[in-house]
Amino acid sequence: MRNNPLNAAIAMILFLVVMALIEIYGFKGIYVSTINWNSISRTAVHWAYWALNIFSFGLLIIAMMNFREWRGEHPNLLMFVMAFFFVLWVPKMVLASFHLIDDIRYFITWAFKGFPTVPKNLVSAADAEENLVGNPISRATFITTTGQFVAGFALVSFLYGVTRGKFAFRVLEHQVGFKNLPTELEGLKVVQISDAHLGSFMDSFDPIKEAIDMINGLKPDLIMFTGDLVNVESSEAEPWIPIFRELKARYGKFSILGNHDYADYGDMTEEQREFSRNRVKEIHQEMGFDLLLNENRNVAINGKTLDVIGVENWGKGFVQHGDLNKAISGLDMEQPSILLSHDPTHYEEQVLGKKNIDLTLSGHTHGMQMGIEIPWLGIKLSPARLRYKRWGGLYTDKQQHIHVNRGFGVLAFPGRVGMPPEITLLTITKA
Repeated sequence: MRNNPLNAAIAMILFLVVMALIEIYGFKGIYVSTINWNSISRTAVHWAYWALNIFSFGLLIIAMMNFREWRGEHPNLLMFVMAFFFVLWVPKMVLASFHLIDDIRYFITWAFKGFPTVPKNLVSAADAEENLVGNPISRATFITTTGQFVAGFALVSFLYGVTRGKFAFRVLEHQVGFKNLPTELEGLKVVQISDAHLGSFMDSFDPIKEAIDMINGLKPDLIMFTGDLVNVESSEAEPWIPIFRELKARYGKFSILGNHDYADYGDMTEEQREFSRNRVKEIHQEMGFDLLLNENRNVAINGKTLDVIGVENWGKGFVQHGDLNKAISGLDMEQPSILLSHDPTHYEEQVLGKKNIDLTLSGHTHGMQMGIEIPWLGIKLSPARLRYKRWGGLYTDKQQHIHVNRGFGVLAFPGRVGMPPEITLLTITKA
């Protein structure tokens, strides 16, 4: 799907406006916190702030202009630039948001009540009024101090996310009830992984080997991989074939393609795209996966049958190669079944209440690789919820279930903050 030039231009203008606002308000936080410093120290900090930002934006622009070359020849440098930009930009955005909200509050108050003067030197009239009555701390100082504390926490979190967080693999366990489950299939252990994005791991083989050992330690009956083996092209997955071949499952390893596996995001000729698509399919096989391309398998387990169905990618706003009717052709839909479908919007559009499928396994969202989840407090927050109704974990709709895996790898932002890489163990039981 190619972008309309006008839409791309509008998007770029909006991006630049947002970035400019963040820079202006980020600087306001620095200005207010240094307003009482001596002129030499204050000037040095101000110059350092702008120099660091110009340097980071310059690096980002150079990296984006040479993305394809750097991805192939300098992947570590590309990852460093992306990490450096995010680690610097997010805390600055947090600090800027505090001052933006305060200015919005001030102008709303000014519009309804009126103030005699306009704020000077980035300190609001309300602060001046507070100081006149002997307030020990101005609102601007309080806003800046609070913003700096939160921004500092964000800085530490993102530094952890790009160094250790993206390798902090966790196993999440769920029990899933099937309505027509034979006794012979009770307790079946299904391990799901998704969104490996192997191009983002570069040469970090050791932590991935440990994750593979974690999966094998679960002694799964079935392993399901729900798409996005690579970021852009097949070459990213080549070094990982021996490692993923080590995955062991008693009754088989099944996989599907995700939207990134079709080579649609790189600057390539159609011939190169076709080669990459075909090679990705071959790599699935070489890793030991049974790749399902709008088809199904009848898996014999203890004398009974479990239907495993796999569709190519189908998602709202993404490529739609999936053909569910073709994938379920020839099946007895009263048998227990598991559908592998990369994008959870496919479940909402074509499965839920329309097809008699017990469990759908999806990925794609990554949980946006950041969020806050505290199950015992009922807290489950991620920016992903702004785009996806079902973005992470197990969801049940009457007798149908979908599990959305939060992802094994990373994409774009080379880290994870509060959203660790996930290995899911699903135990199938009688509903």
